[in-house]
Amino acid sequence: MKALVHNPYWDSLGGGERYTSAFVKLLLDHGWQVDIQWPHDISSDIKNRFGINISRANFIDELRTMNYELLFWLSDGSLPTSFAKKTIIHMQYPFQNSLGKTLINQIKSQFYKFVVNSKFTKQVIDNEYHVNSTVIYPPVDTSLFKPGKKENIILYIGRFSNLTQRKGHDQLIKSFKNLKLDSWKLILAGGMGVGSTDKDISNLKKLAASSNIEFVFNPTFSQIQNLCAKGKIFWSASGYSADKPIQTEHFGITVVEAMAAGAVPVITNLGGHKEIVDHGKNGYLWDTPSQLESLTLELTTHKTQLTTLSQAAIAKSKIFDISEFSRRFLDLI
Repeated sequence: MKALVHNPYWDSLGGGERYTSAFVKLLLDHGWQVDIQWPHDISSDIKNRFGINISRANFIDELRTMNYELLFWLSDGSLPTSFAKKTIIHMQYPFQNSLGKTLINQIKSQFYKFVVNSKFTKQVIDNEYHVNSTVIYPPVDTSLFKPGKKENIILYIGRFSNLTQRKGHDQLIKSFKNLKLDSWKLILAGGMGVGSTDKDISNLKKLAASSNIEFVFNPTFSQIQNLCAKGKIFWSASGYSADKPIQTEHFGITVVEAMAAGAVPVITNLGGHKEIVDHGKNGYLWDTPSQLESLTLELTTHKTQLTTLSQAAIAKSKIFDISEFSRRFLDLI
């Protein structure tokens, strides 16, 4: 059995690439031969960033869909002309007013299976492409994330890029400085892929000056595990002030990883975040920066509440475990 995998964003190694890598590994583990359309072998980079070993896959230059049983296509809004026996289109972003309503794509969409990463994305994609997509949440191997010796750390993990989504690093820095939590540290960790500029990073560093704020650029998977193990609170301002669905967080893999390690999420009440956190039960959702700050202050001053929510966050993370991802995809293919 042969499969071809296309993803135009391998140079960013973000959530979509983690999703695709997990799918590739699933195929490899079940006896498939997998070709990945990319000009050079990046399996070592993927192993380093995500902890996923896909070294048995082949990296090829050509994009020809004939002679394949399966094509997995992570879309940039476009749809391929596929000659594979089965074609799965994965929509990582809630594309609106893109190419979905063109006549040719309306015809193509009737022959392909669509998979999305959240109910939030599904609402937009189904309307745009006139399909009934399947929600398969991103895979998180929750067994790899454990609580460690907790420190007074507020953590955010997300790409230093606003190319598609508004990650809101600047708002997190402002809110942390407003709180004046002398015994706490804010750690901002993430990749430096497409959309990250030296000027943007320099501006964030200037904004964070004279505060207990640490930057971790291009963290390895083991570094991410360690940060989640030590962090008590996980912040996100992703999507704050966004005016388009595509600019919000479509799911939030790092949120789930942090929860699995016992960090309590305090994240924006937007996009896929609302499918992860039950407000007041296993974390908090905020609408304004003042809410972010007041909820955080409450957690830092009430140890029992922090502990209770931490335990509930660990329990909730299990429903997003990679085993469910694998089961759903095996049923689909």
